[in-house]
Amino acid sequence: MSLSIHLTSNQRVLIVRLTGDLDHHTASDVRNRIEAELVKDIHTHLVLNLENLQFMDSSGLGVILGRYKQMSSKGGKMYLCSVQPSVFKLMEMSGLFQILPTYQDECSAISACEVAS
Repeated sequence: MSLSIHLTSNQRVLIVRLTGDLDHHTASDVRNRIEAELVKDIHTHLVLNLENLQFMDSSGLGVILGRYKQMSSKGGKMYLCSVQPSVFKLMEMSGLFQILPTYQDECSAISACEVAS
């Protein structure tokens, strides 16, 4: 399966919705699309909505960790939301949840960003 990337903004929050598979075939596209938005310096925080992400491998973990480091270096926050069970298990085993807050839905994650601003 391929990957669809939908980017939108809510004030200074970049919202990234991924649909499909985030793997070694699609990881560089995700990285490049997010970085292209972040270099514009108009977003303070990043919400990654994984509601429709069906599969992720270690390449996907690398993309997420890299964007987390990028946001942290700018003084911003990154949040995950709507993580599917198949992806949740990989993230849990990797320890990613120890550094990245996770919310049930996009609205909750966006609200957390506004508090963090």
